[in-house]
Amino acid sequence: MSLEAYIATTRFGLGARPGELDSVRDARAWLKQQITNPLIPPSIGAMPKRSKILDMMGSPKDKNAESKTKEAADAKKLLRRRMQQEFMEQCATRFNAQVQTTQPFIERLVLFWSNHFTVSAQKNPIVPLVNPYEAHAIRPHLTGNFADLLIAVVQHPAMLIYLDNAHSVGPNSRGGQRREKGLNENLAREILELHTMGVGSGYTQNDVIALAKIITGWSVKPRDAEFMYNPNLHEPGAKTLLGKNFEEQGVQEGLQALRMIAMQPATARHLATKLARHFIADVPPAAAVDRLAKSYLDSGGDLKQVYTTLIDLSEPWTMVQSKVKTTYEYVLSACRVQGVTFNGQQLARQLASLNYRLFNAASPAGESDTAMGWVSSDSVMKRIEWAKVFARQFPPKSNPLDLAQQVFGPIMRQETAFIIKGAASPQDGLAFLLSSPEFQRR
Repeated sequence: MSLEAYIATTRFGLGARPGELDSVRDARAWLKQQITNPLIPPSIGAMPKRSKILDMMGSPKDKNAESKTKEAADAKKLLRRRMQQEFMEQCATRFNAQVQTTQPFIERLVLFWSNHFTVSAQKNPIVPLVNPYEAHAIRPHLTGNFADLLIAVVQHPAMLIYLDNAHSVGPNSRGGQRREKGLNENLAREILELHTMGVGSGYTQNDVIALAKIITGWSVKPRDAEFMYNPNLHEPGAKTLLGKNFEEQGVQEGLQALRMIAMQPATARHLATKLARHFIADVPPAAAVDRLAKSYLDSGGDLKQVYTTLIDLSEPWTMVQSKVKTTYEYVLSACRVQGVTFNGQQLARQLASLNYRLFNAASPAGESDTAMGWVSSDSVMKRIEWAKVFARQFPPKSNPLDLAQQVFGPIMRQETAFIIKGAASPQDGLAFLLSSPEFQRR
């Protein structure tokens, strides 16, 4: 088992499963094969685009006003409970697919882009939409053109609702002249600031307003959770965005604007920086960022070509264990070691014991992708305690030292091997493995 096999399975992947390091003979070819023939796990492909919960929306009817009020309140509580149950079962479907996947690089790319295009379940209407959003807007475009991914994400009901564009109204539109609601800039601002060009890249507040007007009318069919273009809400007239004039063309305005933004040099550099930060180091090497940005522009935003460039860089293969695992990655990699899967309730409990909730980013910026967001004395102690409980619940099926050698390969420290070998029980040995410095990083 080689160092490159370890990096491929753990830095580019989700953590090695027993036997996986030995099976990866040519690490770079192994990764390239995944992006050449990406697969969507059948369980995720079968995930409905439309939540069953939407069919339950609405207030119960009752002739008696007092009982109607109580019944409505009870029905609302029941709806929220069922919504949360469905959400966690879908999260478990995703988690289990990632535990069992033979394409861990693809699944890591899912995690990367899902966080890049964050929608947070902290906003209650988003809860039944989060998993379908990732499954049907992000996954199909992972290895395609970035502009297509951007459009799919921006047009998805989860994003339109999360960043308030579903109710954005052009001030001079037919709807704007009849309503008190007006233009909402949230989605337009985050497209420029977070999703594409990045802060300080040269766009202005006038560009934010122009883009917000361009995508007025991009809304959601009530209760159907499908994209809808409403011409009555679209701001009429020409708009100027990043120095380019956009004549009034309805929904086509937004499509053209997003494709233009996707090919800005600032977008290439912003995405290259984030990819380099995720796959190389918290402070991404400038030369790597330059090569990734050039690959993006030269290929016209072809993500597969950008990933190929990333794989061919020297930096990911020399900067070993430079990234700290997030809480989700930590639990996921532990379950890959043991082959453990969970139902929705079990997954919620496991993550809650580490003070973590899925799809719960505090802002559209998503979760932290640096060590500062995940390392503290409290988080380290919680991981150690979690490892002890996990090891008791799911004892190792083989000698923990053999397991450690299969998971860590050439990067295992002598101190770690000594501690695992001297453990009082196989459960303690597994707990030491999962608590080791090697297992906290990738």
